[in-house]
Amino acid sequence: MKSHKLSLLLVTGLTLTAAAACGSDDGDDGGRPGAASGGTAPVSISVNCEPPKTNKAQRATFEEDLAAFQKENPDIKISKVTDAFPCYDPRTFEPKLASGDLETVFFVNFPNVGRLIESGQAADITPYVDEIKTFPDYNSSIDLFKKDGKIYGLPTDGYGMGLVYNKEVFTKAGLDPNTPPKTWAEVRAAAKKIAELGPGYVGYGEYSGNNVGGWHFTASIYGRGGSVITPDGKKAAFNTPEGKAVLENLHQMRWVDNSMGSQLYIDWPALMKAMAGGKMGMMLGAPDVLIALRNDFGGKFENYAITAQPEAKALFNGGAGYMINPKATPEQIKAGLKWIEYEFLTPGKGQLDYVRAKGANLTVGQPYPDLYRPDTPSGQAVDELRKANANIDAAQFAGWVEGSRGIPPKAEPGPYAQEIYKVLDTPMSAVLTRKDADIDQLLSDAEAKVNSLLASKS
Repeated sequence: MKSHKLSLLLVTGLTLTAAAACGSDDGDDGGRPGAASGGTAPVSISVNCEPPKTNKAQRATFEEDLAAFQKENPDIKISKVTDAFPCYDPRTFEPKLASGDLETVFFVNFPNVGRLIESGQAADITPYVDEIKTFPDYNSSIDLFKKDGKIYGLPTDGYGMGLVYNKEVFTKAGLDPNTPPKTWAEVRAAAKKIAELGPGYVGYGEYSGNNVGGWHFTASIYGRGGSVITPDGKKAAFNTPEGKAVLENLHQMRWVDNSMGSQLYIDWPALMKAMAGGKMGMMLGAPDVLIALRNDFGGKFENYAITAQPEAKALFNGGAGYMINPKATPEQIKAGLKWIEYEFLTPGKGQLDYVRAKGANLTVGQPYPDLYRPDTPSGQAVDELRKANANIDAAQFAGWVEGSRGIPPKAEPGPYAQEIYKVLDTPMSAVLTRKDADIDQLLSDAEAKVNSLLASKS
């Protein structure tokens, strides 16, 4: 569920119509074959996930890329561009999916990839990927978009979890920002000291709804060595000592330590806004959270750092990419893939134009799980460009880089992760709103609901 990227990704059954896929009022020509081969009009596509107006720099570079891309490809018309913040929000994505209003080229987070492939809601792009110059250089992240030898989308970023913290707040609380917590006991102790600074200070922030509550429960239980579903994907696996430990820790911080405040952070922007406000000490997040705090919420970038997730036995990994509407014509698929390649996959262009990013005062040099194998031309080009144009303090990310090294990655819980996260929102919310919350009962109830969900999918 990331913002973008590595981030903190961070994560994204019905029939779609071709017209709806491109927007009913955007003037698309339906991608008529003649349009792309010298007819009267260019092939028309629609795309989503434009940076919001509040992120002026990234929105400006995105719009600059739209214009440059269409000038470079006069046979392609991007007739409609939809912004979104965040790019995946179940409250808007699911209704658009159900009504057939998704764009030709649409953002998808990793947990949604499998179900969209299974339900036929993403185009098979296999015949066209050879036209993408960097495609042979992909690392294993591309495997998530494959099924039965076919390819249904392209990853464009990824993320791994850690502990984000405010160095200035740590200093005010008498904590050493250069030695952040390494255990959950240390997190609790630090959070309590921060909360004791006075009104408005929150030691530790956590999500409680809109699927992001369940998302963070998953990250937390993974870190403790647990799982959300069984390896075969048929049963819930979180009603365990590890799952109970996650909820008990939050309940103790909220009601015994009084270090979490009384406000609920139901969705992704709510907690991010609170963290950017300068009075919150810690939250779980990926390295790209620091970038979003700066670019999207006006946080003071130099105040933040990220270290490894405390006591992590597995590192929650996620990410996002793009898929094509299954009713798109071959010409629209080719055009859509050209846009994805230009904006997200070409070293020196789009999101990988680090020279421009540096000039626009955007951050360059933060650690991202890369898309390309390091021994490939694309991987080497991205690495060289990023190093040559780095403009951030690597020390802000060093704790995460060093502390996460060697921790095995663990993917999100299957193709129905978003539906599972929705169920897990309930126990997360309950322990933060009810002092008398029965954690055993909450886990048992959630387990029954997830088992029923998974049974209905089999």
